[in-house]
Amino acid sequence: MRERRILVVEDERTIAQSVAARLRAEGFTVDMAGDGPSAVDTFRAVQPDLVVLDVMLPGFDGLEVCRRIQADRSVPVLMLTARDDETDLLVGLAVGADDYLTKPFSMRELAARVHVLLRRVERAAATPPAALRLGDIEISQTERRVVRAGAEVHLTPTEFDLLVHLAGRPRTVLPRERLLADVWGWADGSGTRTVDSHVKALRRKLGADLIRTVHGVGYALEVPA
Repeated sequence: MRERRILVVEDERTIAQSVAARLRAEGFTVDMAGDGPSAVDTFRAVQPDLVVLDVMLPGFDGLEVCRRIQADRSVPVLMLTARDDETDLLVGLAVGADDYLTKPFSMRELAARVHVLLRRVERAAATPPAALRLGDIEISQTERRVVRAGAEVHLTPTEFDLLVHLAGRPRTVLPRERLLADVWGWADGSGTRTVDSHVKALRRKLGADLIRTVHGVGYALEVPA
């Protein structure tokens, strides 16, 4: 099996080296960058399987890095943020991050999140079901593409996986905790804001009426006419 490659983008050298050392111990090839421009250049040069990305960077910040790399190629992004600020987290998820960790974090937790993200992408690629059609929305699992009314819609890996999961059970109300377990692979239910943020992103990209909120429970996908 090909050794998977991770790009670590972090300007604090001590943190960057600690993250890289832990990921190398987990069996990954690791590349590093310390500012926004070099992060984008390194991403294009090495084509990593996943990016660990700090929000605060010199040159331009991690949000801009995320926008640029996701415009090139959909790749899982684990964002590191110094503050547990909901606005920052929502913006990060909106520009293409799949998950986030708030500093300080444990290296064990970071490694676990990386493995979960990669397993989810690999699982989706290994067992693609038939193409799904929901009204004017076409979802191709084999190509991991979404087209609405003839126009391609760019989704992050996690947005795509969440859409497929909801589309496979149309009109069925799925609790946030179940979505966290099935899509993110989280066993505890502590990341409900992550679910909410990705649902908001799907609504923004595919239509506000696509996903119905059942307050206090979760979400259901409504089949478009």
